[in-house]
Amino acid sequence: MISCLDLLGDYKAKATKLTGYIEAMIENYLREDWSPEQIAGRLKSDGIISLHHETIYHYILVDKKVGGHLYKYLRHQNKTYRKRYGHARNRTGIPNRVDIDERPDVANRRERVGDWEADTIIGKNHKGAIVTLDDRKSKLRLAFPLAGKKAEAVKDAMLLLFKPIQSFVETITFDNGKEFTQHEKLAKELKCSTYFAKPYHSWERGQNENANGLLRQYFPKAMELTGVTIKQVFDAVDKLNSRPRKCLDFKTPYEVFEKLTGINVRNLMGYALMT
Repeated sequence: MISCLDLLGDYKAKATKLTGYIEAMIENYLREDWSPEQIAGRLKSDGIISLHHETIYHYILVDKKVGGHLYKYLRHQNKTYRKRYGHARNRTGIPNRVDIDERPDVANRRERVGDWEADTIIGKNHKGAIVTLDDRKSKLRLAFPLAGKKAEAVKDAMLLLFKPIQSFVETITFDNGKEFTQHEKLAKELKCSTYFAKPYHSWERGQNENANGLLRQYFPKAMELTGVTIKQVFDAVDKLNSRPRKCLDFKTPYEVFEKLTGINVRNLMGYALMT
């Protein structure tokens, strides 16, 4: 028969896993906005310790009960994210629009670096915008702030972001916003192909949709984006690309992109200098 003392001893044995060193690592990763699951996965991947993410949640809860502030670093994802599609007229008039059904299978299967998803997030009262780009294979995110979402400005921002890694731009898949009407000029400059998801089929750009939701942690819907600086956006993007991802075996997008391409994007884009 297992006694209460045996159970207590087993609990204490598990609790001793959180040494001062491990607690310091957890707190450091939390301050980088990593989730408990990402922290646990990375600690195991690095061969440091095998922890269940619930152990980390419990540690945060205990810290909160004694007046700590670690819980404030947790990302709250219980709010639904509703895609803006705007009025019907914003989904028409895109010249030579190619439907996503025409996208090559290699892009659909995420077999290579270079197949990107694109969108913009808009500030409160439609003031300011951020153009966002996500690689389907490595989960790498790029983003740039804009005063608005005029098509030419969006095209120029995307060219600016893509130029350093132009050889790894094969396809770009957009939503149907009129800010992407200059997709042909973009494709000509980058020597890539462009495609458009079907209206109201946001899941066809699921990688970008999910990453936009994560970026909203730093630029919430209630915030006007006209005053947002390049440094603020780059800081946020740097944090997202530095987080280990479960779908990447708890490697970071930076690490996966560099492994597959040989390019250290963090240094190339100057994120390391700005953060």
